[in-house]
Amino acid sequence: MRAATRLQYGSPDVIQIRELEKPLPKENELLIRVYATTVNRTDCAFLTGKPWIMRLFLGFSKPKQIITGTDFAGIVEEIGNDVKDFKPGDKVWGFNDIGLASHAEFITISQTNHITFIQNDLSFQTAVAGAEGAHYAYNCMNKVKLVPGQKAMVNGATGAIGSALVQLLKTENIVVTATCNTANIKRVQSLGADRIIDYTTTDFTKDNDSYDYVFDAVGKSSFKKCKCLLKPKGVYMSSEPGSGGANIFLALSTPFTGGKKVVFPIPSNVKASLELINTLVAQKKFTPMIDSVYPLAKISDAYSRALSGQKNGNIILSMEEE
Repeated sequence: MRAATRLQYGSPDVIQIRELEKPLPKENELLIRVYATTVNRTDCAFLTGKPWIMRLFLGFSKPKQIITGTDFAGIVEEIGNDVKDFKPGDKVWGFNDIGLASHAEFITISQTNHITFIQNDLSFQTAVAGAEGAHYAYNCMNKVKLVPGQKAMVNGATGAIGSALVQLLKTENIVVTATCNTANIKRVQSLGADRIIDYTTTDFTKDNDSYDYVFDAVGKSSFKKCKCLLKPKGVYMSSEPGSGGANIFLALSTPFTGGKKVVFPIPSNVKASLELINTLVAQKKFTPMIDSVYPLAKISDAYSRALSGQKNGNIILSMEEE
């Protein structure tokens, strides 16, 4: 089978497409033919080994797992003797932020891992686009108690996390102000944003409105800059640890000040995220945003696009025959 591999941390140039042996499922595993996967922010951290804290899980000097990839959508081809909930022919998708080696034509995965069925006639590409970004978006929301009518600012509404966050917040009847560039205003409006700030012409941190929550979905701002936007008990969250891990330290200290605070959205319970996303997609309350589609042979280009910081939504890696 073909798979994207890298033997060291680095730029997209270290990735090589190799022919590897097709894996065999163990007693409690499924063999899945992968039809679509993504190149996402988590994948970029796995590729570069940055931030350095990632190496505690991936391998300090070099990656333990040579095949890249954290999510997939595909069809079950074979099951182990102990698998009860899935059968060959099932359309499934999944995500694991510690890696699944899914940038390959086939993967094996435990039936107890983060995997669920693709509902209705959802395409493989749309299904997998609802994984990583929406999981992190949901794990921002579930760290606070949302009340209908509250106001939220989403900085970076065109990324995988931001575009999902806007839509998921609207399902909770939150009033959403979103930032994006001029070219994407209509696209973000279609996601349901109540108000849009064009960051190419306006500094969103100078906005005169006040918010219950500021979600920095691209990790390009800071609590210091956004504090003025928050109501007296407002909450700031970022999808990144911040310079020197500042957001982690602030999340430990600011709750004791009794005012505006930082919450660091440590992600958990991937299976719950997948089930919620399945439900919202079926109800047409959430549509994953897709930036572009690349074949496996162009995976280095897909990573370059992801690392550019200019993508709008999810970058899809198509594993269909080329």
